[in-house]
Amino acid sequence: MRWFGEVARLGFAGSVAVAVALATGELLAGLLSGVPSPLLAVAQFIIDVQPPGAKELAVALFGTADKIAFQVLIVVVALVIGALLGRLADRRPTPAAAVIMAFVAAGFLASLRDASASLTLAAAAAGIEAVVGISVLRRLVDLARAPASADGRSGMPDWRRRSLLQAGGALAIGSFIAGAAGRYLLEGQRTPVAAGAPPTAPRPAELPAGADIATTDLTAAGLTPIVVPNDDFYRIDTALVVPNVDRDQWTLRVSGLVGREVILTFDQLVALPVIEQYVTIACVSNEVGGDLVGNARWTGVALRDVLEMAGVQPVADQLVGRSVDGFTAGMPVEWVMDESRVPMIAVAMNGEPLPRAHGYPARLIVPGLYGYVSATKWLSDLELTRFDQFEGFWVPRGWAVRAPVLTQSRIDVPRQGNRFPAGRVAIAGVAWAPDRGIEAVEVRIDDGPWQRATLSSPISKATWIQWLYAWDATPGSHRIEVRSTDGTGEVQTDAQSAPAPDGARGHHSIQVTVT
Repeated sequence: MRWFGEVARLGFAGSVAVAVALATGELLAGLLSGVPSPLLAVAQFIIDVQPPGAKELAVALFGTADKIAFQVLIVVVALVIGALLGRLADRRPTPAAAVIMAFVAAGFLASLRDASASLTLAAAAAGIEAVVGISVLRRLVDLARAPASADGRSGMPDWRRRSLLQAGGALAIGSFIAGAAGRYLLEGQRTPVAAGAPPTAPRPAELPAGADIATTDLTAAGLTPIVVPNDDFYRIDTALVVPNVDRDQWTLRVSGLVGREVILTFDQLVALPVIEQYVTIACVSNEVGGDLVGNARWTGVALRDVLEMAGVQPVADQLVGRSVDGFTAGMPVEWVMDESRVPMIAVAMNGEPLPRAHGYPARLIVPGLYGYVSATKWLSDLELTRFDQFEGFWVPRGWAVRAPVLTQSRIDVPRQGNRFPAGRVAIAGVAWAPDRGIEAVEVRIDDGPWQRATLSSPISKATWIQWLYAWDATPGSHRIEVRSTDGTGEVQTDAQSAPAPDGARGHHSIQVTVT
């Protein structure tokens, strides 16, 4: 038992030493521009080389909190490795120090992938992290050792144990504070966003007459509004730290298989004819009944207007959107050029400049395609190329090359597992099939017949609709199921599939109890 106590002390010492090294790296990244966060660098590297299925699992488990959960997991793994290092350092201090240096070097090499990194500063910061981590490890391991007593038996005086707990505890708390401060400073040190209102545009009617039919009370009860507020809009992307782009320095380049390369500043971009439209966008990782989908009013310029300035060569069959952080999404040129839809470069969302988290200063909105092949945030480049010559970020990771949004519907109220008294009950939700529109929504109770729901007036084929069904609920346990029919007459399939590789299929259903 005394042996186990010593192992625990050594593990504690090693974990604290690793925590101090990590916190040192975060603090230096926050204090010095040009020093990347080693934690973010390693996490971004893992994201970039992740195996097929990893994204689907992470989003299914954590939803929009997947990035935070991933970083926490990396820290936990690092602390576990630190605990093993504490034991190793007790007997072989030199190899333990070498392991710390190796991990710091790995973080340094990963950080060099950041275009904003300074080689000199990043190397100096890595050296400081290694020195601090090794020094703390040796000191705490020395305190953790159980010295032999005068009679030859092994023991640890109370003052020594208290010194380890006091020193280690103080360092652990200090590491948390330093790491949090470093991340806060890292967010704040980035280039300030240029102020300014979005360009004005002729605005369509807020909603066509009847678009909010029977939804005023239901919205308060949980029905998703037609237009999702910016703060509530889902966010799924690969950026661990949201890019903060200076609008005055930003440019958009159009290159590749074009007649001439075009480079536009923000002011030149918004000098083009400005358009505005409501469009529903969705993440391919959205499970049946999930909330990784939303509708917003987007303001910007027509994507085709920009492409026509460059002159698309006939051999080009893929348009690649590239983000300032290197993310890429490839979509069919024929989809973009089809005049039945209006792809756009958006600069405003629901009447406000694009929020940082949603792509400021400009992003792509392409009706009818899942975001991973179209909705590039923090847009910096448009490249015309071919599918046989280039693959977007997610395609080599097991996702489909072409990914039109599937016809889907969702029950918002009541919720899974709800209990309520018998009588008239509102069943309501949303349905979407951009850019085909929704023709009908049907609800089924248990194994009964499909019953038509009342639909809100659609804004356009590119947006979702709300639906409502009045149910005379009878006592007992009931299963409620929904399906929709899109504008082409295709009925939503009940055959279930996982989100990978091209979207989840199946009917959303819930179980409720009527008393």
